[in-house]
Amino acid sequence: MLSVLRVHLPSEIPVVGCEITPYVLIKRPDNSVSNEDVVEAAPVGGCYMSYRYRIQTDRKVSICSIHPSKQATLQCIGCLKAKVPPAKSFHCTPKCFSDAWRHHLVLHERASSAVNENGTEEEELFGRFSSGVSGAVNTSSTSNLNNASTPVYPASISERSGGETWFEVGRSRTYTPSADDIGHELKFECLPVDSETRIPVGNSSTVTTARVIPAPSPCPRRMIKVGGADFLGHLDHDSASSGTFKVLSYNILADQYATSELYGYCPSWALAWPYRRQNLLKEIIGYHADIICLQEVQSDHFEEFFSPELDKHGYQALYKKKTIEVYNGNVNRIDGCATFFRRDRFSHVKKYEVEFNKAAQSLTDAVIQPGQKKLALNRLIKDNIALIVVLEEKFSNQGIDNPSQRQLLCVANTHMNVHDHKDVNLWQVHTLLKGLEKIAITADIPMLVCGDFNSVPGSASHALLAMGKVDQLHPDLGVDPLGILRPPNKLNHQLPLVSAYSTFARMVGVGLGLDLQRRKMDPATNEPLFTHCTRDFIGTLDYIFYTADSLTVESLLELLDEDSLRKDTALPSPEWSSDHIALLAEFRCKPRMRR
Repeated sequence: MLSVLRVHLPSEIPVVGCEITPYVLIKRPDNSVSNEDVVEAAPVGGCYMSYRYRIQTDRKVSICSIHPSKQATLQCIGCLKAKVPPAKSFHCTPKCFSDAWRHHLVLHERASSAVNENGTEEEELFGRFSSGVSGAVNTSSTSNLNNASTPVYPASISERSGGETWFEVGRSRTYTPSADDIGHELKFECLPVDSETRIPVGNSSTVTTARVIPAPSPCPRRMIKVGGADFLGHLDHDSASSGTFKVLSYNILADQYATSELYGYCPSWALAWPYRRQNLLKEIIGYHADIICLQEVQSDHFEEFFSPELDKHGYQALYKKKTIEVYNGNVNRIDGCATFFRRDRFSHVKKYEVEFNKAAQSLTDAVIQPGQKKLALNRLIKDNIALIVVLEEKFSNQGIDNPSQRQLLCVANTHMNVHDHKDVNLWQVHTLLKGLEKIAITADIPMLVCGDFNSVPGSASHALLAMGKVDQLHPDLGVDPLGILRPPNKLNHQLPLVSAYSTFARMVGVGLGLDLQRRKMDPATNEPLFTHCTRDFIGTLDYIFYTADSLTVESLLELLDEDSLRKDTALPSPEWSSDHIALLAEFRCKPRMRR
């Protein structure tokens, strides 16, 4: 006979849109223990496991849209008038409502714009971005709360237990809460059932959750035009029709690194991968990028989630996982770099895979003395990689019959070694750039170099990327135990690379959008004040570089505000599911000239 030993949920707080997959530990008739599903199609010992989800229907409460662990006492009237989803309009205290006031004004304005421009955009806009005015109503004294559509639970399939009413909402092992479930508790039950009589043959095991909360969503980030007059752009505009393309670079924080020890300030439910993956996917899709460069993508998550999910949205995927000489974890969970591109905009021409471990082996064989090779390899081998993809832009009326009109594009996606070994980081950057130089020699091709370089502005690695060389007196060159950076004058390249986000600092125009972004830039380095924000470190590590002789920046995704991120917490947070922020740039190819 089957028996249930233990039932455990990955998170006690269910979130709308995030699938719940309980961990069920089962004891089989032969006394073996398994955590695998035992389904009706494959009964064991004449029994199978029956699963059931119930929702408590007579004790619903409104949940604060900012602090989901707290019950709401106020509701924004302005959100109701603007038809912002009601679940996003609740607050737990007057201070909570006051602190969110500026955000509410943005939501109201954009709700009106969405309705005026296209009524169908409202659901998409607030489904991804809204958070929950001319005033607020006290929910504790209001009997009829406007909390979206109230679900009607038929009495015929409800049951009362201990004076409480529970309604059945699912009969599979997994369940995805909907907006109708917000404010309700869920109960998961599992019990062994005789496969012939369908009669329970053992005691049921149950787990009750906290109340379902809406998925927290940050205020939307807008595109700021930098290629002409200053204005706020829409993320979903069609770049193909304007002759431009958008490139996203984003370190998404691999699940194996997202531990409560490192990120204890982030609620456990928001740190759990089932929530983070859905939140990340919504964010990535919402940027409408033509090319997506992701770092820290676990190999199992690429195969099982990101590749199939982004395929549904028209993206083709390429992936390169890190090497495993240093890595000692589960090889199926090792992370790497994933590059996606829209199939209707580009076709894949060629792929190059850079393994810095192999480059390290070649370097030590060539220049390191035999007695020092082991020491050198221990320092140089870090498992980092780069993925270089050559794409061809698809033209509707030219290109096929006129090969001279082919527009190629080279995109490098990388995650470099952490910056505590500055000599290794600089060597990796130099190695990648020399490889890209070889590609540039063989083809007249625009280039993009994206990724998490683990290099702060002003470092030798950043100088090499942005300036094409490193000052021989740069302090980072003082740590070179292997002598791999000597002579310093060899640290150069000929690619005309420019950091896309430095455009904000270099713009001379005036306007609200540009002025706000300049305040988020470091005037000493012309780079963002931060792209990575945790309790332990805040600074810029991520970049999108482009070849300025062949590409021009048209617009950039606005930067986040440090004060708003660090007021209550850091990254990751319930709103932003990585410790890095996404970078997005829109480019246009310059007219081609004969070299």
